[in-house]
Amino acid sequence: MYRNMNDWAEIRRRVLVDGVSRRQILRETGMHRQTLKKILEHSEPPGNRQQQLRLRKKLGAFQERIRQILKDDQAMPRKQRHTANRIWEWLREDGFTGGYTVVKDAVRELTQKAQVRQLEIQSGLISPKDELKSSS
Repeated sequence: MYRNMNDWAEIRRRVLVDGVSRRQILRETGMHRQTLKKILEHSEPPGNRQQQLRLRKKLGAFQERIRQILKDDQAMPRKQRHTANRIWEWLREDGFTGGYTVVKDAVRELTQKAQVRQLEIQSGLISPKDELKSSS
């Protein structure tokens, strides 16, 4: 809620410079006292705490299969494309022991990348020839 730098700075200024009481800020904003304490202790909002992407150890061997399924689905009508749940079921039949959420997140990520690539081609940022080179 208070990750906006302007809100963060405004609250800090009002308490530390203007002398507005902490209780007054809590009443006005409705935030928890611990949240206000963090705002006053840190000069800027904390960023994303995860430094590196987590490796998908269980999914690693199956990612190429997921890519192929999604690539084949591009030629299908929208209603006939495979869902993340169906892809997960197929992977389980092939020996995948991971959970559904891992597969769902991977499918979402790959689908979004494909959509961005398609928009770049349509808007002329990438030529279809460049697309063929990058997918090989």
